Amino acid sequence: MATVANPVAWRSVREVLPQVSSESEGVMLSVLGTRALLLYRVDETEHRRRQAAGSERLDSIPALERLLGLPVGLPVPVGSLPEQAEVRDLPRGAVEWDADLVTRRAVRPLAVDLAVVRAAGWRTGLERAGRFAPFCRRAVLLDEVPRAGWDETLAEASFYGIGVLVDEPDGIRIALEPEAYRPQRHTAAAWHFVEELYGRLV
Repeated sequence: MATVANPVAWRSVREVLPQVSSESEGVMLSVLGTRALLLYRVDETEHRRRQAAGSERLDSIPALERLLGLPVGLPVPVGSLPEQAEVRDLPRGAVEWDADLVTRRAVRPLAVDLAVVRAAGWRTGLERAGRFAPFCRRAVLLDEVPRAGWDETLAEASFYGIGVLVDEPDGIRIALEPEAYRPQRHTAAAWHFVEELYGRLV
């Protein structure tokens, strides 16, 4: 179940991490086997386009793989495609047809700026936050600084690019900034993650 995150909580996280967009919204969500605070931004242009087109859900990885093989906004002769039948079966609203030309219209409907996993223990937190590595920047929010092994915690988190936040009496403190999310390539799996989130939020 998706629930709107406590505004104080997600704004506190956003404020200590200036690289997160000021336009992001927050939601608490059970995803990838854990509970996480996700900071995200809806692509309003794509959202409105899908509504106007009566678009069907894009919840199939094979369909997303076929879309990734098409340029956005450029007509392509269907006869030049190796999987013509599969392209014709794409969900409504994903592409536009004009005789024997097909034009991809669908793009990712939102961007996830950050996933934050709260944990009492740092090892558990790093493992759970690490599940989001293929999809977005990530961080773990600890209830307190470990009494032992703090340097080890930060070193391991740094190795995996995971940020470390600490919930202290006077607010959330950043102990280690999360590494920027720089995917080497766009994948159907990453797009599918976004589509699943979009389907739960709108």
